[in-house]
Amino acid sequence: MLSTRQQPAAGLSGRKPSCPLNPNEADDLAAPELWYLVYTKPRQEQLALANLQQQGYLAYLPLFKVMQKPMRHGEAAARPGFEPMFARYVFFSPGNPRQSIAAARSTRGVNSIVSFGFEPATVGPAVVAAIRACEEDRNQADMAQISPFQPGCMARLRAAGLQGLQGMVHSVSVKRVTLLLEILGRQKLVAVEHHQVELV
Repeated sequence: MLSTRQQPAAGLSGRKPSCPLNPNEADDLAAPELWYLVYTKPRQEQLALANLQQQGYLAYLPLFKVMQKPMRHGEAAARPGFEPMFARYVFFSPGNPRQSIAAARSTRGVNSIVSFGFEPATVGPAVVAAIRACEEDRNQADMAQISPFQPGCMARLRAAGLQGLQGMVHSVSVKRVTLLLEILGRQKLVAVEHHQVELV
């Protein structure tokens, strides 16, 4: 089993790892010829990102747009949210030719620099550009497109009175998921709020 220091991100092989930067730093994406990766502490990607940037590194945390269920009772509409595309990985590059990558290892939120053996893993600019393009495409998707409840999939009701009933997702909107249920031998469309349904 690889040690934490040697764990490569998804899509990495040999010395050609994978990944990226912040939307508001698009001009910096073309600058570095190579990117490196840090493996962060659990759920500390944002902390590692902020501290790498404070030290003068170019740093990029690819984010994946997701649909978040309502957090408060009575809040019907689902909201967009963002999660790390590669959990626990942040991409970074020296801010100038004289800056060493060694200091990144002791940065708050960072567990280690990703490496293959004794060599730090590196990522080419083409891979970074491809990941950023994927991130931008996802950001353009509407809520229905990113919902886990897609037409044709099976879901189970959590709503009182109908709890446990299963049906096929018919349609989805920001506020409602509509299921095709069989009730008393007859098919019926039932629209419920996002927090009242779960995937089977």
